Amino acid sequence: MTTKTPMICALLVLASAAVAQEAQVKPAVPVMITANEDYDACGTMGVAHGLDPRGDGFLAVKAGPGLRYRRIDRLYNGDEVYICATSGPWFAIVYTRTQIDCNVSTPWPRSMAYTGPCHTGWVHKRWIKPTAG
Repeated sequence: MTTKTPMICALLVLASAAVAQEAQVKPAVPVMITANEDYDACGTMGVAHGLDPRGDGFLAVKAGPGLRYRRIDRLYNGDEVYICATSGPWFAIVYTRTQIDCNVSTPWPRSMAYTGPCHTGWVHKRWIKPTAG
């Protein structure tokens, strides 16, 4: 064993921890994409708005469409989302923080749960303003 081996092991542990922090939490109720040959999978864009910066300042992304589901992430004023479905007063959303292509801006050939590469979850409609679509 060389003197470099402990350093390499330490770097691998740090890299693994960073990857784990970036891993997305999957919602308990998946965001379903509905097949439609004529429309984008998630054809409406929206933006988080109206959040009080003097209050908690964020919109809870929930694991399902309701208050009883746990919070899996946070959105802030100005964060953009794709609106994929609704359930009562809740939007099923797909979103990214890194500007990658979420693959929901084209029609999908079959209905299925969204599996990536972007984040998914549920947010209350009151705090999302549709902007296009």
